[in-house]
Amino acid sequence: MTVEEIILSHDRRGISALRNHLPGDFCHDAAAFVLERGRQSQGPTIIVTGFYMARAQAPETDGPPGALAIGRALHALGLEVIYITDKHTMPLLASDIVGKDEVIDFPLADDASSWRFAGHILADFKPSLLVSVERCGLNRNQKYLNMAGEDITEHTARIDYLFSGEKNSLGIGDGGNEVGMGNLARHIPRVETLPKNPALTPVARLIIASVSNWGAYGLVAALSRLVKRNLLPSVEWEKEVINEIVARGAVDGVSGQRRSSVDGFDLEQNAWALVELHRILASLS
Repeated sequence: MTVEEIILSHDRRGISALRNHLPGDFCHDAAAFVLERGRQSQGPTIIVTGFYMARAQAPETDGPPGALAIGRALHALGLEVIYITDKHTMPLLASDIVGKDEVIDFPLADDASSWRFAGHILADFKPSLLVSVERCGLNRNQKYLNMAGEDITEHTARIDYLFSGEKNSLGIGDGGNEVGMGNLARHIPRVETLPKNPALTPVARLIIASVSNWGAYGLVAALSRLVKRNLLPSVEWEKEVINEIVARGAVDGVSGQRRSSVDGFDLEQNAWALVELHRILASLS
């Protein structure tokens, strides 16, 4: 199996119907882009994540583990990482989880204030790369909608303003309503199970996956192949992270329940992607 086949397996939402609209090796393409940007610029990589679940009034378990996995891989390559989220997901990215990396709380604010805050971040840090992992994006009505079509705008910081017009950007999503899905916005409504009013925020490179965390692992696996070194986290690490963020309030993105699962996949089912990605990287060790 290829990296792309692994991360698009067990597709429960229909996202794999969009694969033909991306390069066949879209993970490799994204990984090469990450390495190129990291070598060309001294600025940090900014990784954003956090998706608010309205019915649970809590962030979901999909996103933060993938963001952390990318951050760990970039650190192994000698690159600096900064995380950005909003108040709902901040407890999941506490210092005992992210280590010494800076975590910025992007405020839930009005439009003008959000543009100013995003502008200050870009001016102050001059990031070499912007990466979004499972972060809701604005649609054509300037609203943030979840997969059920519910409006979560008042609970979602306008972090996608960081990506506006930026050429050094990468998005990872699994449902059509995330930052980066602007690349496929005209195709998404044609898939019956995906949003009719998708997110419009575009990125330079896009990764789609059955679960966004899996997409993040796919990126790390592709990076591993390019540098000939396995940068993937272990299955045990992933389980520990999921258990820890659930203890801090995260919920399953499908059920809305506070339990150690991701998008309806329990810990063992969810681990399948990492197991398979490690399998195809075995020749690197």
